Amino acid sequence: MYEAHYGLNAKPFQLTPDPEFFFASTLHKRAMSYLEYGLSQAEGFIVITGGIGTGKTTIANSLLANLQGDIVAAQIVTPKLSPDDVVKMVATKFGVDVTDKSKTQVLDALEQYLYALAKDNKRALLLVDEAQNLPLETIEELRMLSNFQQAGKPLLQSFLLGQEELQPILRAPNMEQFRQRIVASCHLAPLNAEETNEYIKYRMISAGWKEQQQDNNSTNIAKHDLFSADALQEIYLFTKGIPRKINTFMDRVLLFGFLEDMHTFTADDIQKVIAEVSAEMFTPEENEQALYNLQQGVQAFNAQHANSPASVPVQVSDVETHQGLVMKAAVQEDANVHHTQVHKHATIPTKTLRTEELLAAENIDISALKDSLLSETKRRELAEYDIEYYKTMLDELVFALDDAIANKLKLTQYIDKLLKRKYQTYVKDKES
Repeated sequence: MYEAHYGLNAKPFQLTPDPEFFFASTLHKRAMSYLEYGLSQAEGFIVITGGIGTGKTTIANSLLANLQGDIVAAQIVTPKLSPDDVVKMVATKFGVDVTDKSKTQVLDALEQYLYALAKDNKRALLLVDEAQNLPLETIEELRMLSNFQQAGKPLLQSFLLGQEELQPILRAPNMEQFRQRIVASCHLAPLNAEETNEYIKYRMISAGWKEQQQDNNSTNIAKHDLFSADALQEIYLFTKGIPRKINTFMDRVLLFGFLEDMHTFTADDIQKVIAEVSAEMFTPEENEQALYNLQQGVQAFNAQHANSPASVPVQVSDVETHQGLVMKAAVQEDANVHHTQVHKHATIPTKTLRTEELLAAENIDISALKDSLLSETKRRELAEYDIEYYKTMLDELVFALDDAIANKLKLTQYIDKLLKRKYQTYVKDKES
């Protein structure tokens, strides 16, 4: 819709992962290097984790787009599959018929398929996306599939991609055998401010945007900045450097510019778009929005009083909890206080502003901010929630371990019976 307005030949910020638009940040390059290393080893598991929207699937698609001809790849996105179901899904993805077949028959057919690939000097690669949804026993089943070998070489290699929840699953005591087969792992974090700017520029150029453009009033070719530095900072603060959020938001920004016939964006323009999308897209929680407003006031206040010895810069800190990002604003509360002891490199302020004065000066709704910041009771509730969450996870791990021990005990008892029968048979034969 807006492509022609900016001189583009494609949408630069579509949500569907596209290898053509893959931006390699420092961590993404590392993750891709691990995947390529794993391919070169032709064995073991590679594990890539990261938050929602950090680019795990994009990395997987980029890898698949550049595979050599001797690798046959299949990709599955996993709901909570049982071990039997995951075996059938893997076989189906590789084109193996599973109709009316038992698990044993499916495994047999899959093994024959893998042997046939090996005879053609090919090997199989399985990419498991959203792996955090898999139960422990299903991940163990994937490990068992890696036991298919020929002449000491594995016939199937697997890469696991999942959210942060995958990490504690793999740390479980009864996952030791699986951990020993992990040859490399990497965790993807959001982009920093500089990488966010480069990400936006890269995707715009990949979609056909010309950074060097002709001036309207002359034949001179000059650099054209679509976004001001302040605008890019606003984009980073709002999206927190998460690629999927950047894509969603930037698509809306470009649409806004098209409708308003704009060819450059300032911080004020970005704030207008933020105001529009906050109620309909990835809206921050009320306390996050309050902090965002406070950040703007803090930045303005520090800029205005940067050279004033009568005040101390205000700081805003982020506190991350299991429930999400809980924002905590730290501002100085003392009014008309003369400090007698300070850091040796600090200047002695003659006065500090109260919180209410600072917020009022920046037109921030004090009552809404107070309501949105977490109370001690709420923080305690969140802490109790965290405790219950990890207790539940621990209970599940204990249950799985108990089940494994029980199965091992049954197997030991069965072997004991066999040995006793064999001994009894041996004694009878000797006596006769």
